[in-house]
Amino acid sequence: MFQKVLASLGSGGAKVDARLLDRTIRPGGTLHGEVLLTGGQVDQEVESLGVRLLARVQSDGDRPETADLPFQSVHLAGRELVRAGAQITVPFEVQMPWETPITSVLGKYLTGMAVGLQTTLSLAGTVVDPQDVDAVAIEPTPAQHRILDAMSRLGFQFRAAALERNRLDGVDQQLPFFQEITFTTAPAFARAFSEVSVTFLARPHDVQVVLDVVKKVRVAKGGGLGGRGQSMLGSFVVEYAAMGRTNWEQQIEGWLRQVAGPRGIFD
Repeated sequence: MFQKVLASLGSGGAKVDARLLDRTIRPGGTLHGEVLLTGGQVDQEVESLGVRLLARVQSDGDRPETADLPFQSVHLAGRELVRAGAQITVPFEVQMPWETPITSVLGKYLTGMAVGLQTTLSLAGTVVDPQDVDAVAIEPTPAQHRILDAMSRLGFQFRAAALERNRLDGVDQQLPFFQEITFTTAPAFARAFSEVSVTFLARPHDVQVVLDVVKKVRVAKGGGLGGRGQSMLGSFVVEYAAMGRTNWEQQIEGWLRQVAGPRGIFD
């Protein structure tokens, strides 16, 4: 009887531990793994077992807050009896949404990213349900990597990445958040820009690339460039089948030079 009481409080009860079989994954790919379900000191009834992808996102506004937001879930089992001491292995597959954020490039972690796979086990009659969270390494698709490489060749250096819980205007966005990969300004644009951010909205056959440029503006008529900035958006589409036919360094640099040019007396 005492063991049943402990199990209901989470002590001596069933536990879960997930193992990812893929070291890295790309947006649009399938993540493979398995969950090891270990029975506790007493028999327990499983109400549900599942895995879900979580992303740490930041809300927009005057007082931004962070939250771990689920964006893909897979149900694995339900209404099963787990015998005391039993060990059960449950394989799983998770289809990664095309807009899944990138967490690393060529094995290098992107500062500010937190995406993980959470395993949840709901047990009948328990106060605390077991959970397990494993970090997921998400590498860019070839098209995304090509654009990031072009930014690097133009002299832009990675600074940080973040997930914003918001929607971009004028684009077909599926997830309730988007990723911004921010770069310090290349020397050639240092006088005009304070920073440049890249957002990828990937799809099965192409990816829409959104460039957000913070342009320095004059503080007064006839004055120099001040600390204030004006955000300017531009976007283009990279088709996977035709990716190698375009000089992306030239394409991006051309648009940035258009933005860098003067457009008005206070710009």
